[in-house]
Amino acid sequence: MSARAQSFGRDDGRLENHFEDKYPPLSPSEAAFEAARCLYCFDAPCIKSCPTAIDIPTFIRKIATGNLRGSARTILRSNLLGASCARVCPVEVLCESTCVYLEQDREPIPIGRLQRHAMDLGASPDLLTKREPTGRSVALVGAGPASLACAGTLALLGHRAVLFERESLAGGLNVSGVAPYKLRVDGALREVEFIERLGVEIRTRTTVGKDVTAEQLLDDYDAVFLGPGLGGDSHLGIEGEDGPGVIGATHWIRGMKTDPGHKLDGVRRAVVIGGGNTAIDVARELKALGIHTVSMAYRRRRGAMSAYDHEVKPGLDEGVALIEEAAVAEIVRDHGRVTGVRVVDTDDGVPTDRTRAVFPTDLVVVAIGQAKLRALAEQFDGVTCDDRGRIVVDPDTFATGNPRVFAGGDAVNGGKEVVNAAHDGQAAARAIDAMLRGEQDA
Repeated sequence: MSARAQSFGRDDGRLENHFEDKYPPLSPSEAAFEAARCLYCFDAPCIKSCPTAIDIPTFIRKIATGNLRGSARTILRSNLLGASCARVCPVEVLCESTCVYLEQDREPIPIGRLQRHAMDLGASPDLLTKREPTGRSVALVGAGPASLACAGTLALLGHRAVLFERESLAGGLNVSGVAPYKLRVDGALREVEFIERLGVEIRTRTTVGKDVTAEQLLDDYDAVFLGPGLGGDSHLGIEGEDGPGVIGATHWIRGMKTDPGHKLDGVRRAVVIGGGNTAIDVARELKALGIHTVSMAYRRRRGAMSAYDHEVKPGLDEGVALIEEAAVAEIVRDHGRVTGVRVVDTDDGVPTDRTRAVFPTDLVVVAIGQAKLRALAEQFDGVTCDDRGRIVVDPDTFATGNPRVFAGGDAVNGGKEVVNAAHDGQAAARAIDAMLRGEQDA
């Protein structure tokens, strides 16, 4: 099924359409100017700080000479998800954070925006060379960033790659978990379509363990890659949590981006529970959508938040209120309708019995993480998970305890960036290729 089976437009009623790009695309003259600023460093630190080791000076030099196709080819050779990573990567703490211009108190090269320029205007599947078909096939569980990167790489290496995705849309968190001002759903689906055009097959609405078994995949395919990401939003387990007016963060983002019926009618106040990047994204989204009062409740001080400061500071400037050292102990309802949250003080992040206040609210968004998919992983003989529910793999090959099963992305690392998932998927694909070719040569 094509990634574009469902189309999304600018006037279809989705809340996503209220947002503009966080960083608008560069014009040709702006891109040429910024590319000319690059010093094309030898032993460039920006390459070392990119998880997929894109040759950044080379792709920027090609932009400067007007060779956008060549620039896109350089990016794609290291990262097949270069288009989405250009938009969603936290460049402030990765490549741009090591730009030598910062040592001179000057603005770093806008690497992410230059990468977007090259990918948007120069990328095409025909830039990449495919090997002759090997006759071998690989099943991939999930169609998020790790599986897409793995499948695309396998296809280029000559193997048949088939992805099994339980949702109606492929793309994983690029569709359901990334803020719309970073990556719109149609942009995420364009990248999925790009991977399909490399020869990858995607079967949506197909759940492993229900529609197809682990045993069937191992019988029908030469290898399996597990890239299911994470499960549903984690729950607080407190009184009043079940019912209307309380929603998980990824459920909220997915609805906002893909469902025209997902509305905020009657909501004037909202509380977001959590202190990570998804929590601040949701809080900023709600504020931008016109919610009068948006608060974040976090169990520690601001300095302990896992959210990046370059995301938190703008959110606070935009009017998001931060309730520190606070835990929501109860969601208060009146005849079933959410009216407030009872907040207690915390001691080193642990809730106490000291009630601080009841904060009025109409909506509660729970952004405290996602469940792990241990049960899915352990359907495959030899695959194990650690005590935090992450699939255990060899750190170099991403092989599990089953020699024919590999894994990567959030299911292994617990939840990192899209670029980390791309790295995992591509590294696993190379290891799978080596295994399959080794079997052929034996």
